[in-house]
Amino acid sequence: MRSEAVEQYNIALKLGQKYMKNAILRGEYPYPLVLDDILQESAIAGYADLGTVNVPTERFVGTKSAGRVAALAGNFMPLLEVGSEFAAKWIALCDAHLSEEGIRDPIQCYEFLGRFYVQEGNKRLSVLKSYLAPSISARVTRVIPQWSEDHDVQLYYEFMHFYSLSGLYGIDFRHRGDYAKLQAALGFEPEHIWTENERRSFSAGFSHLKDALKKHDLEKNRVTPAEVLLTWLQVFSFGDIKDLTQTELARRIDTLWPDVLARDGGAVIELSTEPNEKEKNVISKIISIAKPDHLNIAFLYDAAPEDSTWVRAHDDGRQYLEDQLGARVAVRAYLREERDYDDVLEAAIDDGAELIFATDAAMVSACRKAAALHKNVRFLTCALFQPYTGVRMYNGRTYECKFITGAIAGIMTETDTIGYVANNPIFGTPASVNAFALGARMTNPRARIKLDWACLPGDPVQRLLDSGVSVISNREIVSPSTLWKDFELGTFKLQSDGSLLPLATPYWNWGKLYEKIVRSVFTGAWNSISSSKAINYWWGMASGVLDVHISELLPDGVRGLGKILKDGICSGTIQPFRIPITDQNGVLHNDGAHPFLPDEIISMDWFCDNVDGRIPDYEELRPEYAETMRILGLYRKKLLPEAEGGQL
Repeated sequence: MRSEAVEQYNIALKLGQKYMKNAILRGEYPYPLVLDDILQESAIAGYADLGTVNVPTERFVGTKSAGRVAALAGNFMPLLEVGSEFAAKWIALCDAHLSEEGIRDPIQCYEFLGRFYVQEGNKRLSVLKSYLAPSISARVTRVIPQWSEDHDVQLYYEFMHFYSLSGLYGIDFRHRGDYAKLQAALGFEPEHIWTENERRSFSAGFSHLKDALKKHDLEKNRVTPAEVLLTWLQVFSFGDIKDLTQTELARRIDTLWPDVLARDGGAVIELSTEPNEKEKNVISKIISIAKPDHLNIAFLYDAAPEDSTWVRAHDDGRQYLEDQLGARVAVRAYLREERDYDDVLEAAIDDGAELIFATDAAMVSACRKAAALHKNVRFLTCALFQPYTGVRMYNGRTYECKFITGAIAGIMTETDTIGYVANNPIFGTPASVNAFALGARMTNPRARIKLDWACLPGDPVQRLLDSGVSVISNREIVSPSTLWKDFELGTFKLQSDGSLLPLATPYWNWGKLYEKIVRSVFTGAWNSISSSKAINYWWGMASGVLDVHISELLPDGVRGLGKILKDGICSGTIQPFRIPITDQNGVLHNDGAHPFLPDEIISMDWFCDNVDGRIPDYEELRPEYAETMRILGLYRKKLLPEAEGGQL
């Protein structure tokens, strides 16, 4: 054993010398860091005895005091030759480690901001690290930094709370709120204290995940294994990690990798603002990427068309698609009924679906999972501003229509106060409110918009009518087939006899969108977009996906103005937001010299200065809007994920 211990020392010595040489070449400090030096410049709130803890060896970065620091390289491998006293003690410890006795006594160390500094036991740590021991038993004293506005300190306080629940080190996040999100994503209540079995189960699965990540350069991409895990838990369960082989796990991680980068802003949400049915990638033309002559297409519905105007609008689009493309497509609709979305998608894929339109944002998670498992199937979900590369999103620029209806409302109001019912605070909603307000101001400089929300308890239309408002913009019509069946939808005016006069309303023509997307697959334009980008189709009135119906009961001049505005928006000569715009707090958002970029419009979270109202808090919303807010809401990043039961 002693000869083996001597040999191990020589191996460790070479590792230490190599580390030191490379550190010097990089201009880095080659020795272990010294905590005493660090604490001289830090404000300390106190100390906490954590008792004996199993600490990952990778977390040790230094020593408590300078002492014999020059005997070790920064990786805790020895630097002194074999004949030294240090080497003799190291070899003796290694000899004990190889014997039946082993190294049993815990070392003593301090922990500061998640990193560890050895007070007693440097050589024990060095021996175990030379054998690639994943962890070491240590008596730990935590040095608690004083609370401050520093991001790292605030993040560390969140970690301390997470540690008080889980008892685990080695879970690293770079963004505030992620520790709480992990706790929630694993199916635990916010203050659930982990059992020993849960700790072991998590540690085993997390270690398996980290092994599968070895081919990815996490440091280069500024990603931590814990952040990969959070992305994984959006699509798959924690149990899947342990059930998959290393090869299978690595393959699934590859499918999610663009989403991992997107989560941290490393991948781009590309807003496709105009249809493109022609192939524009020269390389794909040269190598003749296969373009299908026929497509099996599936539509996924959350309800029967006769029971939902939203579904009926999409089903009208499905029928339009079949009418336009005929024998080139085989289209089938799937109703969720009592099944979950995963089962419905698998049924469609088993039936040969090559392109799937999921018509509700709640289906996005199931589509992401299916996309990771079926790379040859194209998935689209009716949602907006989603940073997922495996599933493309589609929606429309309703703010263009709202600008027109706002202009008509500005003419037709008699009190200068116009009511507006917004559906819910999702991406794109403030843009629609602001466009309506700017349209109303264009035709009536005194117009003010009184904002209410359909997602709040009670009847927002009645609240506005009770407040004396006579012209109200309610939610848009979802399909041409439902125009004016309910006069309270769209923009209407309460007349003196109590009847409602329809003024104008936006409506959807989903069939136009479906036809253009399918044609893009036939022409190869679908393949012209990089798979590393999160594609969101966000088309406007010029595409035919959206239009405004103007009531024939309006005066000819008002109808004529509406026609002029429609033509101007479709041609691009009228841009609703290319004017001076000031918000409710007096902040100038546009001086009128330039238009907003698409992502600036879609991510608006403020209102123009002639809007009276605010974005409601998540806690104020009716329960049935909770799921939508988690997917599409303006404050979705602040919400904790939901999981059914503990996953460990």
